[in-house]
Amino acid sequence: MDAGHAGALVVSHLLATHASERVATFDVDELLDYRSRRPPMTFEKTSFTEYSDPELALDYLATDQGGVLLLHGVEPDLRWEKFASAVREIVERLGVRTTVGVHGIPMGVPHTRPIAVTSHGTREGLVDVDGSVFGTVQVPGSASSLLEYRLGAWGHDAMGFAVHVPHYLAQAEYPAAAAELVRRVGRVTGAHLDVTALERAAAEVASEVDRQIAESPEVAAVVQALENQYDAYQEAAGRSLLASEEVPTADELAAQFEAFLAEQGSVEDGRPDEAGDGERA
Repeated sequence: MDAGHAGALVVSHLLATHASERVATFDVDELLDYRSRRPPMTFEKTSFTEYSDPELALDYLATDQGGVLLLHGVEPDLRWEKFASAVREIVERLGVRTTVGVHGIPMGVPHTRPIAVTSHGTREGLVDVDGSVFGTVQVPGSASSLLEYRLGAWGHDAMGFAVHVPHYLAQAEYPAAAAELVRRVGRVTGAHLDVTALERAAAEVASEVDRQIAESPEVAAVVQALENQYDAYQEAAGRSLLASEEVPTADELAAQFEAFLAEQGSVEDGRPDEAGDGERA
């Protein structure tokens, strides 16, 4: 899961704005189930002309503060434990102090309010739990989540940031979410990571979304309901975001908004997620 393509946008932004050097690659033939996630190929007239090779790699990104390591690519379908052990070897051999995962999750929140982030880590003190909207829940496992869990068990600091993406924008690229993730990674690592390009793209997306909302009273009412819900939660800390029975469910909100966007033809269908469920810095 990578709502708003937040993790993928973080990767493309960091690679575009920093000099990089390939450190290691993983054998995706050992990790990928090609039949469940088929890489795209291009066919022109009478022949195949292009194949998008799946990749899982570790790059070194140079920064003024010494640089960070960026693990990115497809999420492993197979051999999660061996993958985690391989990353552990890298962490210990290169002296990595902290690993940080990032991705986006869809939430019933409006795009007109400050972006929230759910933080998680392998020990107390790594993250601030104040203001978390989650208690104890069971979620589907992922290679990224297992990696964080195993690293903690092996005595290494590992943490992650899940940025909250408005449910109705989860299938579109949402640069504002990626910008917030980059800021969080910068604070944790101490690296100066510029977000100017992401902020510029975020402003363009916000302007387009606002324009479409202004053209539809129905969609405007949906967003207003989310804003009221968000504001009520902020005023009464500790109350569930889903407490109000008068507010539509996230699925209902998403269906209404996505139907409107589909009519406008301005939001592309969700593309295959090359970033898996998150990225690691």
